[in-house]
Amino acid sequence: MPLSDCDVSIISSFRDWLDARRASGGDPSLRDDRADGSSLLTRFPAGPQTWLEVAVRPYIPQVRVGIVTDDRWKNEELEEAVESTGDTMSEFVEAGFHEVDLDWRDPPVEHYRDRGKDFTFATPLDLSSMDDLSRDDVRTRVWKMVEGYRTAFAAALTKPV
Repeated sequence: MPLSDCDVSIISSFRDWLDARRASGGDPSLRDDRADGSSLLTRFPAGPQTWLEVAVRPYIPQVRVGIVTDDRWKNEELEEAVESTGDTMSEFVEAGFHEVDLDWRDPPVEHYRDRGKDFTFATPLDLSSMDDLSRDDVRTRVWKMVEGYRTAFAAALTKPV
């Protein structure tokens, strides 16, 4: 089912907001959308071959925030960052969220390989509809999730290549 013109406009506005929010922080975003529109990805460089990612999944509806790499060895470094703390993935990400004042006890964290090339750690945020992307509280939460992932994985992101 194709997206309505209204949904397309809301999603576009949200992604433009992400770009503007990030513009003050450094490198421009990259977009990597699936041809069927099922996942609309906005990525921000986080290190060599590593990105912070916001995926709008309009048919669910959901936003998924996480960290992505296309490098198997970097993925292992990210896994080691979690394992070295003795925390579960959820506890590890929760600590990053806590550091940026996002109170989310036991957030779901998925670790998977996407499209056979990207290694991803991600937390989904369910939406009632695409209209939620226009709400300030949702936008603030999504941005805190981005910053929480950056904070949680900071040590692995600063390692020299």
